[in-house]
Amino acid sequence: MASPPDTSKTTKLERYNSYIRRVNSTKLMAASSKLLFRATLLIALVLIFFFTLNYPPLSSSDNPPHVHTHHNFLSSAFYGSGASWEKQVRHSSTPRRPNGFSVLVTGAGGFVGTHCSLALKKRGDGVLGLDNFNDYYDPSLKRARQALLSKHEIFIVEGDLNDGPLLTKLFDIVPFTHILHLAAQAGVRYAMQNPQSYIRSNIAGFVNLLEIAKAAEPQPAIVWASSSSVYGLNTENPFSELHRTDQPASLYAATKKAGEEIAHTYNHIYGLSLTGLRFFTVYGPWGRPDMAYFFFTKDILQGKPINIYQTQEDKEVARDFTYIDDVVKGCVGALDTAEKSTGSGGKKRGPAQLRIYNLGNTSPVPVGRLVGILEGLLNVKAKKHIIKMPRNGDVPYTHANVSLAYRDFGYKPTTDLATGLRKFVKWYVSYYGIQTRVKKETVKTSDRLGESD
Repeated sequence: MASPPDTSKTTKLERYNSYIRRVNSTKLMAASSKLLFRATLLIALVLIFFFTLNYPPLSSSDNPPHVHTHHNFLSSAFYGSGASWEKQVRHSSTPRRPNGFSVLVTGAGGFVGTHCSLALKKRGDGVLGLDNFNDYYDPSLKRARQALLSKHEIFIVEGDLNDGPLLTKLFDIVPFTHILHLAAQAGVRYAMQNPQSYIRSNIAGFVNLLEIAKAAEPQPAIVWASSSSVYGLNTENPFSELHRTDQPASLYAATKKAGEEIAHTYNHIYGLSLTGLRFFTVYGPWGRPDMAYFFFTKDILQGKPINIYQTQEDKEVARDFTYIDDVVKGCVGALDTAEKSTGSGGKKRGPAQLRIYNLGNTSPVPVGRLVGILEGLLNVKAKKHIIKMPRNGDVPYTHANVSLAYRDFGYKPTTDLATGLRKFVKWYVSYYGIQTRVKKETVKTSDRLGESD
């Protein structure tokens, strides 16, 4: 009888092959896990890097809770590494007239910044804008201004004053002769809601800009926007540059006053040429929606009631309303008469110019009179509520003495409130597409800014 076949060798071989397959499978899974882990880690690092660049920290001291600056990845210094971007920067900032200026305009997407940029470009200066396009008011209006500037070959770099690497990059590309510093967190009342935004923009941002400017070769001359708010509780009229400004009535005013003291410091230590301009209630086409003349117009057309303030003593509140074209002439005059900075290598080499001027209209008008003019232009009766002025930082009366600006660069306002508001309403109804119930003479408008060139 034959013995059964020996299957032990076959069984052992199958077991060995099975073992080899399991080992190989384990190695493959381990390798795949390592690869997946590394890929996940790489993606996480990229995302962290991206969001760090695009979004500020969550702490209130670094990122105001109410105003959001739209940090774009392309607005960082990394955006400035592209040849096309650098070409735009150079082209926009190159003057087209002999001995023309090369001006960095901060806040170029803002109200005054847009007008000043156009005026400088029109006469042949090079203009480069900088703006963070925050949402303190409707960013679409700022974007519309940006589009207008683009038509005139003015490029706005999207970035923040506190972005040191970006500012350094711009100064590496362009030897700016002047800075027109108009970027700021504006508004008196809003400071009660979001005080940190004023510190970040009006103080920290200003200091960062001055730090970059002091190290530039050559140092630029700087003209910057202060405010009539610095006069605060001053009761002497009209307001003179010689009057006291140590009693601010709002945080906004305090930050602007701090700016004036900071300017003095950088002038004294580093030889920067600095000229501060105290604006008095600027209004006109492409203006700010948070200003009374602007939201009064909106509310009157929509049939909504408007609040008109009176003082605690039942006196009318009055403002020295100043038309935008007059303010632009003052800004350009200040730039034209600004002397060169005297520092080099971050050190002062001689006495440098330090100036401060009022830019106002010299004719205070009661707010009730402003409403009456708007009623006539809009052909709509306003629903007026007369109320006491709240204690929110507003002052009851402003009146500019501009004799110093007239003496030094011929500043002379020429636009009365009725004329200026007529031009504003023309722009307003055209921009927002409003035709009904508005007087015919206010409807026709051009796509130009002020129609007063």
